[in-house]
Amino acid sequence: MKKILSVLILMLAICTSAFAQKTIKVSGTVTDEQNQPLIGVNVTIQGVTGFGTTTDVDGKYTIEMEPYNRLVFSYIGFIEQEVLIKEQTKQNVVLKEDDATSLDEVVITGTGAQKKLTVTGAVTQIKMDDIATTSTSNITNMLAGNVPGVMAMQSSGQPGQNTSEFWVRGISTFGAGASALVLVDGFPRDLNEISIEDIESFTVLKDASTTAIYGSKGANGVILITTKKGKAGKVNVDAKFEAAYNTRTMTPEFADGYTYASLMNEALITRNQEPEYSHEELEILKLGLDPDLYPNVDWKDLLLRDGAMTYRGSLNLSGGGNTARYFISGSYLEEQGMYKVDENIRKDYDTNANSKLYNYRMNVDVDITKTTLVKVGVSGSLRKMNEPGQSVNVWEALMRQNPIEIPAMYSDGRFPTRGTGADTNPWVLTTQTGYNETWTNKIQTNITLEQKLDFITKGLSFVGRFGYDTNNGSNIRRKKMPELYKANKQRNDAGELVFNRIAAEEKMSQESSSSGSRYEYLEAELHYNRSFKDNNVSATLKYNQNSSISTVGLGTDIINGIARRNQGIAGRVSYNWKNRYFVDFNFGYNGSENFAKGSQFGFFPAMSAAWNVAEEGFIRNNAKWINMFKIRYSYGKVGNDSLGSRFPYLYTIAGTSGSYQWADLGYSKSYTGLGYTSLANNQVTWEVATKHDVGVDLALFNDKFSLTVDYFNEYREGIYMNRSYVSYMVGLAGLAPSANVGKVSSEGFDGNFALNQKVGAVDLTLRGNITYSKNTILDRDEENAYYKYQLQKGYRVNQARGLIAQGMFSDYDDIRNSPKQNFGDVMPGDLKYKDVNGDGIVDGGDAVAIGATERPNLIYGLGLSARWKQFDFNIHFQGAGKSSYCIQGPSVYAFSEKEIGNILPDLVEGRWIDASISNTEATMNTNATYPRLSYGGNSNNYRASTFWLQNGSYLRLKTLEVGYNLPTKWVNKIYSKNIRVFFIGQNLLTFSDFKLWDPEMGSTTGTHYPLAKTFSFGFNISM
Repeated sequence: MKKILSVLILMLAICTSAFAQKTIKVSGTVTDEQNQPLIGVNVTIQGVTGFGTTTDVDGKYTIEMEPYNRLVFSYIGFIEQEVLIKEQTKQNVVLKEDDATSLDEVVITGTGAQKKLTVTGAVTQIKMDDIATTSTSNITNMLAGNVPGVMAMQSSGQPGQNTSEFWVRGISTFGAGASALVLVDGFPRDLNEISIEDIESFTVLKDASTTAIYGSKGANGVILITTKKGKAGKVNVDAKFEAAYNTRTMTPEFADGYTYASLMNEALITRNQEPEYSHEELEILKLGLDPDLYPNVDWKDLLLRDGAMTYRGSLNLSGGGNTARYFISGSYLEEQGMYKVDENIRKDYDTNANSKLYNYRMNVDVDITKTTLVKVGVSGSLRKMNEPGQSVNVWEALMRQNPIEIPAMYSDGRFPTRGTGADTNPWVLTTQTGYNETWTNKIQTNITLEQKLDFITKGLSFVGRFGYDTNNGSNIRRKKMPELYKANKQRNDAGELVFNRIAAEEKMSQESSSSGSRYEYLEAELHYNRSFKDNNVSATLKYNQNSSISTVGLGTDIINGIARRNQGIAGRVSYNWKNRYFVDFNFGYNGSENFAKGSQFGFFPAMSAAWNVAEEGFIRNNAKWINMFKIRYSYGKVGNDSLGSRFPYLYTIAGTSGSYQWADLGYSKSYTGLGYTSLANNQVTWEVATKHDVGVDLALFNDKFSLTVDYFNEYREGIYMNRSYVSYMVGLAGLAPSANVGKVSSEGFDGNFALNQKVGAVDLTLRGNITYSKNTILDRDEENAYYKYQLQKGYRVNQARGLIAQGMFSDYDDIRNSPKQNFGDVMPGDLKYKDVNGDGIVDGGDAVAIGATERPNLIYGLGLSARWKQFDFNIHFQGAGKSSYCIQGPSVYAFSEKEIGNILPDLVEGRWIDASISNTEATMNTNATYPRLSYGGNSNNYRASTFWLQNGSYLRLKTLEVGYNLPTKWVNKIYSKNIRVFFIGQNLLTFSDFKLWDPEMGSTTGTHYPLAKTFSFGFNISM
């Protein structure tokens, strides 16, 4: 029996060996259509998990496999190719570039990736290649003019604070928050803390149908950012380094000391007062004979460097196998400030306005099973900002300090000053007051589970997300102040300066503060996606809850320690037939802890539909050059619970400063008591926006030309605000109740186009975009006015208001024959205003809506890209319009605060001058750029009016870029895929009617750190 068993085992082994498949070694080269080798192409065996290879620097590969299997060749930007390997050992492959059409283009939406063809709502997805090369240190600064539907403006260029405000389709409320929701990989995050090199896709959701899935958080639009993920194959290494030199776009220019003193005299003389400076004193000042008492200081030159450097570097690694993939990145940004520093103390500490930012990110995707995918993400940032020690706006001090009142330092080494606070010597503020450090640390973690549920029914899947973020900040202010003096105008008998001490010395002291918060986010989704012949159905059901809480500096109020919570469910059902007719229904049922019971939840539905006309027979058969012609419409309601007030349905009571008298006449029994400090309103509810959108998506001539245009209309009601005009007869003792009483409508359009054309060997792309939005206040709590134009109702949110200037009074007859102006005595050369209401008097009742708003209502961009052989070129113009503001302040209203403030060029070159001073009547021009001077203020001239109204529109050369990719044969020698060197210029030219400072800042006084003009050089390397 044993012999028989042994024979059977031997025969089985022989058979097994005979039938076992042999392995073969396959090798070859992978090239593109220009016969250039491709480095890092993934070569895998179809159906075999965890086994594969990549091509080397010469595009060659070698792999062992069993015959009669398929090799799969995949590479980013190229069409994946499969090759059946029978028994051949040599296999060369040519990969073709992936020319995806508009029909294949994938758009990221709130319910996942969709083909652009099937999207029925207003969605903009920008190509990262168009913006990834920008030299800006902040993503928000590249939004304006690049992303249709997004309006943005940058109000400061200070390192660490140079972020732009932005709004999706403008501002449509004056009550609740107007900011868009930003989601990074599905989790609410700060857009300013993300490295551009980490972004895979950038999408803007603009209408109700696309944002309903996010409930109340999406009322003002949603920005979706997907970060990069690893792909199976060899490790890919990408690095970028950039050095940029920053100057200023536009900096205010000031008159010199001699001109300033002369104009001060004129301001006094022309108002029948004695001059401040004699002829001899003017000569002393002009010749610089006494710099202590008659200084002539160029404060701008003293405080500011010509430019400053910025350094950026990033490194990321990605790769993995078929089971697990990873993406790891880190970046560094250093921005140096433009203040000069005192070299004597620089070795001890830095007083400049500098910023350093460190970013890191790790994304890992793991296939637990064939149907289970787990995604883990860890990211964070560390920012350090430095600035001068005193918490005073240096630019305000610079604008207020005239050139002749004090020197930078007295000859005996004392520090001069005019006063304290914003009137402190600006050089002292910048260099001698210590330094202030601010640290911000953010850690963001998230995990996502994606589970296919095809075993229940085909097309069903589950997605669960959980995110946990912590934000911590700390501030250490090491401040000091030297002893400050101001010399009397006259010396003593010995010829020595006589000083008055303005402020005692403050030794270096330290104070600190900290902040912290924690955020938790949980989301669960069911997705269903199925096709039944020509019928395509998809659905999403989503549950979400989030909680945010402050963890530091809570104080004694228990409310500060209560987490802010939201909860809700949302859903979406979509149907399309033959990719021709599309219908979507969306809803959000959201809850907020900010409302009283019974009002906490709101239901917000939305629907959208689309018709792809290009799929109709009469188009498809007769106009094949039309690739896509889709008409869209959406309607829906969204709610907003960001009211700016916590628990408005609760009242608060506290001790009063007054007392109650309980005694009879002639006696005193007075006691303090409790009283209401805020009133409750348990009817407070959601701010609700009703949105309409009509859009067209067009692609022609094999996608050489594409166009998207949308018209939108929004009606927002229930805007929460204080009711400040309730009669005292109601008995509220001056307390203002709050309620949902405001209404605003807004409408506009946005769109973009792209034209791609090949001219010989040059690939050209012309692109442009535009966004226009206008709002109107329909109702708000305000006091009734006899003249309706005095109401805010019917005008824009934050509408500029003022008098209508009609030039200047030409003579005293003109003054006598004009309506009386109730703003003080006037003389020829003073501003003349229109009597709007016709009552014969010009007063506050004649102030009307003028101009537009400080924030632009129109944003546009136009760019051209070209690629020829190894060179690439990009130029982009960005502009803004429908913006205006009245300028003001001591540098605009010359001598309004006597010697405070500088003199701007408009005054010097084109002011009204009395003939008795100029000796010619030609200077008494009633259309001069500046009215008759005055000293110590002029209540008539220095009022908000069309005279001071400035047009904030501008057009600027936003980006100019030239790049060169080194030849492949050079790059391959150092084992790299690609090396690109580049130059980028940013904010190079600005065209605007407003010349005093950068119009984009929207500053009425010019006391902002100016925006940067940047010249950047760098290189990218891929290995």
